[in-house]
Amino acid sequence: MLMLNEQTREELWRRLIEVVENYLTKIDTARVAPELDVEKIRGVLAGRDFAEPLGAVESLDFVADAMWRFQVHTGHPRYFGLFCPASTTMGIAADTLVAAFNPQLAAWSHSPFAAEVERHVIRSFGQKFGYDPALTDGVFTSGGSEANHTALLAAMTNEFPEFNEHGMRALTAQPVFYVSSQGHHSFLKAARASGLGTAAVREIPVDGELRMNAGALTERIERDRAEGFKPLMIVATAGTTSSGVIDPIDELAEVAAREGIWFHVDAAWGGGAAFAPELRATLGGIEKADSITFDAHKWLSAPMGAGLFLTRHPEILKRTFGMATSYMPRDAAGLEVVDPFTHSIQWSRRFIGLKVFMSLLVAGWDGYAEAIRHQTAMGDRLRRRLQDSGWEVVNRTPLPVVCFVDRALWEGATAEYLEAVCKSVVASGEAWLSIARVGDDNKPVLRAGVTSYRTNVADVDALVESLNRARIREGGRSARNSSGAA
Repeated sequence: MLMLNEQTREELWRRLIEVVENYLTKIDTARVAPELDVEKIRGVLAGRDFAEPLGAVESLDFVADAMWRFQVHTGHPRYFGLFCPASTTMGIAADTLVAAFNPQLAAWSHSPFAAEVERHVIRSFGQKFGYDPALTDGVFTSGGSEANHTALLAAMTNEFPEFNEHGMRALTAQPVFYVSSQGHHSFLKAARASGLGTAAVREIPVDGELRMNAGALTERIERDRAEGFKPLMIVATAGTTSSGVIDPIDELAEVAAREGIWFHVDAAWGGGAAFAPELRATLGGIEKADSITFDAHKWLSAPMGAGLFLTRHPEILKRTFGMATSYMPRDAAGLEVVDPFTHSIQWSRRFIGLKVFMSLLVAGWDGYAEAIRHQTAMGDRLRRRLQDSGWEVVNRTPLPVVCFVDRALWEGATAEYLEAVCKSVVASGEAWLSIARVGDDNKPVLRAGVTSYRTNVADVDALVESLNRARIREGGRSARNSSGAA
């Protein structure tokens, strides 16, 4: 039953292609978000206890129908949420090949083509970010969280060579590291997982444009040194999750160089700006970073997940993760190659890089530049349409993330009102957006990000129209409540 017969396989593959093609071509006719009904979903699963085998095609249809009905369609052109875009066609094909061939990326000799493809792509990305490709090293990861964790471990290994063997007990001072108050919370997880603890994370205030305040950073470093702490790493965020703002990378790089601290840039999403010539300057100074996080499953639209950790220090990953074993294959001994397990938190892992490689083979850098340029233009249109309709955009960024409030109503900037508008739009199925909190005072805002290369003018306009309808409903309800209270 694990290897189905030829006739069944033919029927299964034929139906699988139909399902995928149907989803790709008809997704824009679906509700963006489902009705959240726990009991209905559990009812669909009831009785699927695996006691009685199901036919292969019947099983496929069952799952495909359920996924149509019970998920937010992040590939929908009217999904304006987090960074989960529509997948590239070649990415889908690549993941299918990987599932079939099932290469194991631990020992180079087991999957030499896969290992060399990933190293080739890593060097190509390094060059785009301004690294010398001959000195660029890195590893594909499950996502930005693993890449950021890798950065922290690399910084620890670089600063404390005894850490890998003796752990935190061998350190003479408590390490601390610095992230914008708007930075990603994966660094808190990394601090926990590495043994530093979340108290080691210093959240640095932001300026009026929501960028890390370099002066406040310098003051905190001086204070920490005076109190006996060891400043370990500075993190610049290139495209914050909440507001798409890019920290002053070049200025923070100068602080890191002056203070002798590892400098990491979390460019998980905003790093895509490096691939569009007109946006490249927004990442000025990124080439000075000791390490970079980038997620190809965000702005490059690779299927989930495809993170990268990049570094200009070619020995640090081997120092951080390298080890000798008696059971790993030694067929490549004597060759100038890298066993992937010696450069990664993971051991055996999937061939993550193929979906990026094949997408680049077909689209090329110019194709990706055009897609990024298009999404940026849609972000600009969304800003204009919102402002023309009386909404106030409150963030400044060249990237297509738009944060806004309603200045047409006195309560239009309150959390209660914004959450009601957001809920109304999402419940309609017409679009998906979210609530975010921005700034050191955590002001509530509506947040809409253009994440899909399929989003066009009609989709942007439809979102604004849906927001305007929700505003009328919520504004009228608020007026009635106020009148009743009086």
